[in-house]
Amino acid sequence: MKGIILAGGKGTRLQPMTATISKQLLPVYDKPMIYYPLSTLMLAGIKDVLIIVTPEQEANFRNLLGDGSRIGINLQYIVQQTPNGIPQAFLLGQKFMDGDRTCLILGDNIFHGPTLGRSLGEIAQKPGATIFAYEVENPTAYGVIEFLDSKAVGIEEKPLKPKSRFAIPGIYFVGPEASERARELLPSSRGETEIVDLLRTYLQEDQLHVIRLPRGTVWLDSGTPKGLHDASTYVRVIEDRQGLKLACLEEIAYLQNWISKKDLLDFATSMGASDYSDYLKRISLE
Repeated sequence: MKGIILAGGKGTRLQPMTATISKQLLPVYDKPMIYYPLSTLMLAGIKDVLIIVTPEQEANFRNLLGDGSRIGINLQYIVQQTPNGIPQAFLLGQKFMDGDRTCLILGDNIFHGPTLGRSLGEIAQKPGATIFAYEVENPTAYGVIEFLDSKAVGIEEKPLKPKSRFAIPGIYFVGPEASERARELLPSSRGETEIVDLLRTYLQEDQLHVIRLPRGTVWLDSGTPKGLHDASTYVRVIEDRQGLKLACLEEIAYLQNWISKKDLLDFATSMGASDYSDYLKRISLE
């Protein structure tokens, strides 16, 4: 299983904050936004990850994350010259996918809850595509799944009259065929290819598997000012309450046995007199 993080785009919903920096490099409380989707992939046991970035921001991502070797994973980067919809990720990443199943996650989506971990990757091993359904208060803002007797029978993008309250979060598991399917898509009225159109090709062939995320799972879109603030508040509250950090890449790598205790302590030392450094030192003693 491989992973792709779509961290390109112009971040127009967050202007002027994104005038000089990628939104995925903005802080969500105490960590860059990109840490959160990357941590989701790592918790699913995925070590080979492609990050799709803009030409202007590639150096910044490389300076932050490097090649991933310091946390026991393999990170690659590819530049997205012009945003052309979510399915474009499977075209840009076709060589990287190299015939493997792949998890695509949007760079501004944050997940937290009991479904994360290796079970997430195990669930998505089915042939075809696997997506998730998340009940929301305002489904008109999302792609919405229509169900009949608990079976997915339709998908609509931002419908005025939704046929359910189940939105599609920004994480998708697909096979290598997704690249060719994406190549055949036509642009929508927005001038971009749409992920719901790609998913419909699987639905029409009865190859789309939909899993309802259970209560207690949190999905946040941090791509707007309000969403970014809400996500930061959520992370702060959870971390303050539990004394555990969300999306701590070094901790995840250590618990997955991808790095040693010495590596963990070296990271802590390199981060100076910060709360993050203190946290890593504490984890190494537990």
